[in-house]
Amino acid sequence: MPAGMDPKKMQAVMRQMGIKSEDIQASRVTIETSSGSIIIEEPQVVQITMQGQKSFQISGSVRKEEKSSADDVKMVMEQAGCSEEDAKAALEKSNGDIAEAIVLLTEGKE
Repeated sequence: MPAGMDPKKMQAVMRQMGIKSEDIQASRVTIETSSGSIIIEEPQVVQITMQGQKSFQISGSVRKEEKSSADDVKMVMEQAGCSEEDAKAALEKSNGDIAEAIVLLTEGKE
């Protein structure tokens, strides 16, 4: 916003230009990439709609998580006696914690 411009006037100008902005209440934003995830905790999210196109502006505390390796998946499969899909799902649910993933899969099997 230009220095000294009243926020209400700025909103009016944006409406005249067909630009709509809306605050989105979010507790966490996750962006999945080919190498892992970008996680934004306690985000401030603004959705901007212009000419029918939506874009998002996100700010907050950022951390990265790498995807679990094939070795992690193999170890969970062997220890829990489960399928690859189940092992991957458990690793995702446990944020890559191998021991927790095994416990999740083996609880109630005894």
